[in-house]
Amino acid sequence: MRSPLLAPALLALALPLQGQQDAAARVTRLEAHPGGDISLMVGQSQPFQIIALDAAGEVVDVSVTVSAPRGALQVRRGQITALQAGTFEVVAVHSFGPNSGRAPLQLRVSVTVAWPAIERVEISADHGRLYEGTTLRHSARAYHGDGSERIDPQIEWSTSDATVATVDRFGVVTAHGSGHVTVNATAEGAGASRQFDVVPFPGVSIQLEGGPDEVRTGDVVSYTAVVRDADGKPVGDAPIEWSHAYLPPVGVKAPPAAGQIDNGKFVADLAGVFTIRASAGPLSARHMLDVTRRDAVQELQVVGHALQNTMRTTDFWVFEGVNGRDYVITGSKVANGHAFVFDVTDPGNPVKTDSIQVDARAVNDVKVSPDGRYATMTREGASNRQNGVVILDLADPAHPVIASEYKDHGLTGGVHNAFPTNTHVFALSNGDKYVILDVTDLYNPTFAGEYDHPDSRLHDVWVHEGLAYSAEWDTGIVVVDVGDGRWGGSIENPKLVSTLRLTGSTHAVFPYVSQSTGKLYVFAGDERMNRSGLAWAGYPRSMGSYADQYDPETGLGGVPLTTRGYIQVVDFSDPENPEMVARYEVSEFGTHNIWVENDILYQAYYEGGFRAVDVSGELMGNLYTQDREVAVFKPATPAGYTPNATMVWSAMPFKGHVWFSDTNSGIWSVKMLPKERPIS
Repeated sequence: MRSPLLAPALLALALPLQGQQDAAARVTRLEAHPGGDISLMVGQSQPFQIIALDAAGEVVDVSVTVSAPRGALQVRRGQITALQAGTFEVVAVHSFGPNSGRAPLQLRVSVTVAWPAIERVEISADHGRLYEGTTLRHSARAYHGDGSERIDPQIEWSTSDATVATVDRFGVVTAHGSGHVTVNATAEGAGASRQFDVVPFPGVSIQLEGGPDEVRTGDVVSYTAVVRDADGKPVGDAPIEWSHAYLPPVGVKAPPAAGQIDNGKFVADLAGVFTIRASAGPLSARHMLDVTRRDAVQELQVVGHALQNTMRTTDFWVFEGVNGRDYVITGSKVANGHAFVFDVTDPGNPVKTDSIQVDARAVNDVKVSPDGRYATMTREGASNRQNGVVILDLADPAHPVIASEYKDHGLTGGVHNAFPTNTHVFALSNGDKYVILDVTDLYNPTFAGEYDHPDSRLHDVWVHEGLAYSAEWDTGIVVVDVGDGRWGGSIENPKLVSTLRLTGSTHAVFPYVSQSTGKLYVFAGDERMNRSGLAWAGYPRSMGSYADQYDPETGLGGVPLTTRGYIQVVDFSDPENPEMVARYEVSEFGTHNIWVENDILYQAYYEGGFRAVDVSGELMGNLYTQDREVAVFKPATPAGYTPNATMVWSAMPFKGHVWFSDTNSGIWSVKMLPKERPIS
């Protein structure tokens, strides 16, 4: 990552190549300002800059790469911000070039981050009343003075009278007798408590309701436990404990976590016989459940392929042009700012019809408006640092023309993604905010509004029925009213609806209304460009740079990228109270762009290839382990940019086929064949 805080260094991008090389050769050392080790509190920021100096101590305008542990430190706009407690390093590197014969200069700055003091603790409990002989699980959250939450606080639990109730280190309270008791939770001197008047348990029977006798792996089963007193009346506040047991098929030694249960909802990952149990005090009830394999797999047929191996293919969009023919438009990296257009009316024979070039290092994203009237083309790394978003007129879709470029309102700093509607474009401004443009007139786009979430890094936005869902790395998912109106928002005046923190690498989002349940799910993907901490962390750099094409003369380059991360599924049916419900996690691979249609997730999973997943019905647990995968294809060709390496960037269904882009080999078209019906 090239640090955006180095204003003098970034000027080198606009210098002629020879001037850059001469300046680079003068550098003798790097210097941090302020110097020395840095100490911060989580959430605290301070000025921070790296400069390059020559032998005389003069500042040299060159490019310096600055990196810091993602999720722990943020270095941008002349500031360093602490995000996580611990001891970390900021590493600055200046390279003299591959033919200089000089080793890169390196500077390491130690940063120690401490937590602020905890000032407030809050206790919550599962549903139910604490009766004699029952248990009730509690949890506690700790907060600092500024309102931020302490991650994984060390909570100490206690009760005021152990003869009435005790509590374990996990916050599970067990009542032993009747009487008054106080449950306490403390952390670093701050604390909170809850009062209970424990009375005898009135329940005499318990019954499980709901749940069929046979389901498939991945099907969510809902149970209700009804406790009744001696008069047959329901005890609605009886606390229920849920558990399950698994009996594998004969001869199979299965893992103990063969399914999941949460507040009466159960999902099985493996086939076999399960026992679902509900307990309340001395009472218990059970239900036996026979689980069979989901059997979602379909045969996949490769239909067409447009090889692009002199550059890295990035995002793409497949669409029907206004002339009735079908097209794909793609972006690219290391291709001098090109986008490419293919006629794909015959999916088995893509034909390149044109290319569009702009001043850019990378065209990461291209998208087409729903009506096929125009396309957006994003730019990063322009030689004059004037990036912005490019609007393409698709009146002749085989040969798009540049209608306009918009660079105001902060869009000069680099546009990584954009989202077009028929009338507006949501363009990301240098990872900071999205700017909303009115493109009613393609040749004269105008500013309509913008949204900038505080202290957040933005990577993707998707608009669905007046709500903008954005992927904002450590912040997670941010939902903004941009026309729904229920929260007072509009295009001109966006209003925040809610945020949901995820795993700290939220890179892409896709909102989708389930056809089978009507629930609004948001599929959110991580992106981590490393496998740090895993046994297989990727190819050593000594084998060549992963960013370079293979060089047959030196034997260097051509090393596949390494990624990590997974898809998280959030129920946003109530936008103000989202709930994480499921995930799709394929070990050792990282996710990229997402598409969901007709209850199928079409996932670009980088080295994990193109993957289609059944997401019908209610979702819970890890979809990967539930036999929900429909098809997997890992494209590779010896003629690829990186030979025989898979790196799928995006996927999109269109007219019975699925298209996907691979950064090493271009555009592919595949078709999932229907299952053959058994002969009756």
